[in-house]
Amino acid sequence: MRLTASLAAHDRRVWALVATQMITAAGFSICLPFLSLHLHVERGLSMSAVGGLLLVASLAAALARLVGGELADRWGRRPILLFAVATRVLALVGMAALIHLEGPILSIAAAYGFIRLTGALAMPSISAMISDLTQPDRRTEAYGLLRVGANVGWSAGPAVGGLLAAVVPYAGLFLIASLFAIGSFALIALLVPEPPQTARATRTAASLLAALGDRQFTAFVGLALVLLVVSGQLVSTLSVFTVNRAGFSEAQFGGLLTLNGLLVVFLQYPLARRIARLSTRNALVFGGLLYATGYLAFGWLGSYLGFLAAITVVTFGEMVFSPMALRLVADLAPPGQRGRYMGAYGLAEALGWSVGPFVGGVLLDLFPASPPALWGAVAALAVLAAIGFARWGHTWTEGQAISTGS
Repeated sequence: MRLTASLAAHDRRVWALVATQMITAAGFSICLPFLSLHLHVERGLSMSAVGGLLLVASLAAALARLVGGELADRWGRRPILLFAVATRVLALVGMAALIHLEGPILSIAAAYGFIRLTGALAMPSISAMISDLTQPDRRTEAYGLLRVGANVGWSAGPAVGGLLAAVVPYAGLFLIASLFAIGSFALIALLVPEPPQTARATRTAASLLAALGDRQFTAFVGLALVLLVVSGQLVSTLSVFTVNRAGFSEAQFGGLLTLNGLLVVFLQYPLARRIARLSTRNALVFGGLLYATGYLAFGWLGSYLGFLAAITVVTFGEMVFSPMALRLVADLAPPGQRGRYMGAYGLAEALGWSVGPFVGGVLLDLFPASPPALWGAVAALAVLAAIGFARWGHTWTEGQAISTGS
């Protein structure tokens, strides 16, 4: 009953944003995970070239987080969010046309990058709006709810896309994804008015990087980046290790990701309510240590049951760290600058997921026959981040952050 009452207490606009996140994630994951397969198998592009194109798009999207956050503070959350989603509809339709007509590879890559840019522009507005609409003591729960919506979409999308791919041409998947984006646009237009803001961001050329001039915030983002690089091992590094080194099947690796998604969907919100009672410093340290423990376990556990246990611990680290980090960013941001701060943190988040696979690839090459050394190095990064959070926490208190950021 308490959980039901807690869910019902959230602003309906928060629920609309959660639904938007779920629909957008589902639409994205219906078609874009299969892009690599299309470029490699049907268009004859090498996997190195495919990886290079995707990396460039990811890095461009990371930088766009800064722009999205800045524009959200200058022009308002809702206008930027509506613009980003409307542009995504056009980009998805354009991608469908390019694939149907077998357009130039570079044009397809540019369209993919444009789709990624629309998401990067939207995310700081969504994160800032959650903060605007939620009391400080409930922000951890609200960000946990947002993660549940995204994970439901990411879990359902590939399965739906795989089924549709058997009866619909690949280009058609992008048209279907555009319908999802139209649904998101309608939700925002009808149910999410612009939240009140106490101040507007300054409009100077230097303001785009102004958040990084906040030493406390910059120190936190730097530590978070280290842990986000660790988080980025989940797909690329772990997939290669699980299949090529540990000898499990692709289906078994898929089972690890399925467990990760199910744990987030069913446990993220109740766990977010629990960790909201912890100090932010302790929650960040705890999340880092859970990451370290889970990844280290992959180096020592040889059974599939052991791998399932390890991914469970990693997922709990993710569920503790992610919503608390977003809450902290909202608390640290001065009035009128939440979008800017969310954009700067989003840059670190995107870089972590872009750089993480590269770091993992280097470690896989350095330690081809020593799983403890491979995952020990990954765990060491998480421990360093946890130690950094502990030291950083001595210079910061929740009361100070909430008084300046709310």
